[in-house]
Amino acid sequence: MTAAHLPPTTHAARAVPAAPLGRALCAMVTPFTTSGALDLDGAQLLADRLVAEGCEGLVLSGTTGESPTTSDAEKAALVEAVREAVDGRASVVAGVGSSDTAHTAELALRAEKAGADGLLVVTPYYSRPPQEAVEAHFRAVADVSGLPVVLYDIPGRTGTRIEPDTMLRLADHPRIVAVKDCAYDLLGSAKVMANCDLAYYTGCDEFVLPLYALGGAGYISTVANVAPRGLRAIVDAFDAGDTATAARGQRQLTELIELMMASGLPGAVTAKALLGALGLPAGPVRTPLLPAGREAVDGLLAAYEALGGALPAGAVQRVVSIGDQTPL
Repeated sequence: MTAAHLPPTTHAARAVPAAPLGRALCAMVTPFTTSGALDLDGAQLLADRLVAEGCEGLVLSGTTGESPTTSDAEKAALVEAVREAVDGRASVVAGVGSSDTAHTAELALRAEKAGADGLLVVTPYYSRPPQEAVEAHFRAVADVSGLPVVLYDIPGRTGTRIEPDTMLRLADHPRIVAVKDCAYDLLGSAKVMANCDLAYYTGCDEFVLPLYALGGAGYISTVANVAPRGLRAIVDAFDAGDTATAARGQRQLTELIELMMASGLPGAVTAKALLGALGLPAGPVRTPLLPAGREAVDGLLAAYEALGGALPAGAVQRVVSIGDQTPL
């Protein structure tokens, strides 16, 4: 059949996979004051904006939330404040991962008491446990709390992969319901999704559409801090059967994703730089991270503006400078 005789393309809505915590989740930054203290008012303002702009869930105290630098008390206070701000309009997922199983279990209980809807648990880092120990760690944390658990697979940071076979074994735990997938292994992810009911969320913004098209549940995105509508539009279009629009939306975000996530600066740094330049709650990063320099911020602002984002007057003047963390 020639192209001229092909039937017209129709858009049929797909069956949306189970997304226990929503499809469109933001890995939210943790706002700090100019002095570096936890900014709960700023966190509430940012959370409210993100939900209003299309986020169905907020993940707190993850990598983007600078969790290694916040205390246990700060993590719990953040959950309480954000839960109050979203008031049931979105799920609140608390990052509770650490390299110590007992400490992780304690953080899980504190998050549950603070009102979290779910837990994000990263693979124990630095000690590089074998797979048997990785499995035991996740089971111990899932056993201690009544909340659903999202396994966080990010071997580039932890040094240890959650192997697909380990994922499949963990899937039999009634409270282990999802994966935040940052392993950059679509074949391995597809293998797990084909053989169990774990909900797969990509944590890599460039894989939002590819993983979703494979049957993923959605995304947990750092870029959603600044472009929540653009990311939400990708999954909405795909669910409506409009794959061309979904693909176009993913492509349009490429430059911003690259600058925020693949420029050599951590996502927490780039997200806070852009949020701060736009006059939104963020504040400085905590050491050992350092703020983005002027050249990086100029690039981020240009990419944001190219997507149709409006720049407020004096945007760059609000950027925090490297070293002294004072306004330029």
